[in-house]
Order: sequence, then structure tokens, then C-alpha cells
Amino acid sequence: MRNIKIVSDSSCDLFALKSVDFATAPMKVITSEKEFIDTEALDVSAMADYLYKYKGKSKSSCPNPTEWLDAFGNADEVFCVTITSGLSGSYNSACSAKQTYESENEGKRVHVFDTLSAGPEVTLVVEKIEECVGSGMSFDEIVDCVNSYMKKTGLIFMLKSLKTFANNGRVSPIAAKIVGIAGICIVGKASDKGTLEPMHKCRGERKSLETLVKELEAEGFRKGKVSIGHCQNESAAHELKALILEKFKNAIIEIHNLKGLCSFYAEKGGVLVGFEKA
Repeated sequence: MRNIKIVSDSSCDLFALKSVDFATAPMKVITSEKEFIDTEALDVSAMADYLYKYKGKSKSSCPNPTEWLDAFGNADEVFCVTITSGLSGSYNSACSAKQTYESENEGKRVHVFDTLSAGPEVTLVVEKIEECVGSGMSFDEIVDCVNSYMKKTGLIFMLKSLKTFANNGRVSPIAAKIVGIAGICIVGKASDKGTLEPMHKCRGERKSLETLVKELEAEGFRKGKVSIGHCQNESAAHELKALILEKFKNAIIEIHNLKGLCSFYAEKGGVLVGFEKA
């Protein structure tokens, strides 16, 4: 009997799977006043409300190698999934843990997937690994299948605030101030290099959601799975679902609340969308 485990950092927005042993290594959100650990016990709404009012610097912190090793447990085969290496050191930390785990446990294997993405696209990758395990694929077959799958998934997003990105030095404070004024939202995507790339400035939520659907089509979506994560904006998530189904009748859409790390970057009102390409 194969002892298989799927492990992800908490950017996946999942804490359990139905059919495969699963664990998350928690990310952290840190301010000068508080630290939020992204576990199932975290009150994400309270965190988002706090960060909305908070004026100081904030940052995220990835799991260290010891935390990854704890998540690996004693599995014979570990499939490890991380947020994009373009935004976090999580991938490098997981690779360090892999080297230690394999050197100390002869015959055991770990593969680390750098999703070059975050949130709902990471969710799709984890679910694909679960599907592959369930079909009885070998370790190498799963790695090949998931690597191929990641070439056919994408992430688009709508943000109502860029305060977090400004705090982290990823956008200028001037650019951040423009977003949110007069209802301006940013629509963008995860680039092939694993960075988040703003593409459109839209006035109003409805226009932003319509632009998301256009980008979904432009990025290659025709049918299949769509994962919509939102930070305190369930109405927009359902409106987006309706717009997608209006254009793509065969879309399989799930909606969820973003967990701590993704809520930190999406901020209040933000929507992240993972999807499968044709």
C-alpha cells in the first residue's frame, strides 16, 4: 500500500481533501502590531478588517524548511505544491525540506511543484494531484501529468486596492492611491514568470467583472473548471459566475472564501479566478 501525501503552503486555500492525506504548511501575515498564522483557525474576516484600517507596513512570511518537514510527516511519496516563486520564498524553502527529507529517509520521494501562481490556480493544481493519485498513477506519471496540467491553467484577478503591494514595494504608492478612487479597480493576470501583472484599470465593479470574462476567454478558457476565490465580496463572485455561465455553458464553477495569505494580497473586495485552458 503506497503511503502518499499531498502538501501545500496555505496559498492553496484548502485544509483538507476527500481522498488523499493532505496537510498545509501555513504562511504568515505580519504587521508591526500583530502576526496572523494562516491556519484553519484564523478569523480571516477579522484579519481583513484589521488590515483595511491598518496604516503601517505589512508583509507575508513563508513556511521554513522545518515547517515543511512537519507537513511531510512520514509519507513515502510527497507531492508538494507552492505559491509562485516570483512572490515568495516558499518554493525554495520546500526544496530545502525535500533535500533533507530524501537524504534522511532512503527510498522516500518528494516532488515540489512551483505553480507560478497563487490562490485558486493552486487549488486546481492540488485537486489535479488528488485526481491523479486516485487513478493509480505512479509517482513519475503524476509528476509528468501535473506539469502538463499546469501549462493549461491560469489565474486572473480583480483588485479594489493595491495598498498591500505598495507596502511591499511591488507598486508605487502613487499608483496604489489611484486604485479605489472613483471606483477604479485593477484587472490582471499571473504572468508566465509567476508575477502578478496588472492589465486594465476599470471604473466600477460590473465593468471589472465583464473585463474578467473577456480576459478568461483571451487566456484560452472554453470549458472545464473555474475556481473563484473572494475576500469579503461574495456578491461579486456570484455575479462573475453568472457572467461566465452566460458565455460558457459547460463551465464547472466553484466559489470559496479566500484564506489568510490570499486575502492579504487580494484585500477587501478582491476576486481571484483560477481556470483551465482549452
